[in-house]
Amino acid sequence: MSMREDLRDGDRRLTQWVASWPWTGVRRGLPAVEEAAQHTKLWCGAAFLMATAGGWRGRRAAAAGLASMAVAEAVSNGVLKHVWERRRPPQEWISHEEVHDRPDSSSFPSGHTAAAVGFTAAVAGVWPVVGALCAVPAVLVACERVHTGAHYPTDVAAGALVGLSAAALTHRAPRLAARVALT
Repeated sequence: MSMREDLRDGDRRLTQWVASWPWTGVRRGLPAVEEAAQHTKLWCGAAFLMATAGGWRGRRAAAAGLASMAVAEAVSNGVLKHVWERRRPPQEWISHEEVHDRPDSSSFPSGHTAAAVGFTAAVAGVWPVVGALCAVPAVLVACERVHTGAHYPTDVAAGALVGLSAAALTHRAPRLAARVALT
């Protein structure tokens, strides 16, 4: 088997395993997480709380998280989904009713995961404790995307890489701008 075939087989096996999680908490909790993360409501709400209750550090963390999330969404949804067309996992792999609520857009990469990880990583760079708290729903969002059949695990991993890259870029952007201004 080639490396590409191994990756596809691993993607299929992991997708089917995550989609078959039988626990009631998973069946009830993950859809609620997805609904909260839809259209970035969860992350905007977290940013609002940080900015209003967290003082200067909260405002900095909220601004960093929102900027990183915007970059991650622009790259994942505005660029990569149009460059790399990938079909969603086959419906027959998913044994529950959430499989019918999947988007029609390209599966690669997971934009929900990119936004969640981008926001969380940027917040963690400014306010580590709050970033750790944000990591919990970010991981749940990533699991939910595979559990409902919206994405393959590799789509989620790629979304996480986009989010981490966006956080690194937005963290360095002010320094780069200052450096360019001085030259």
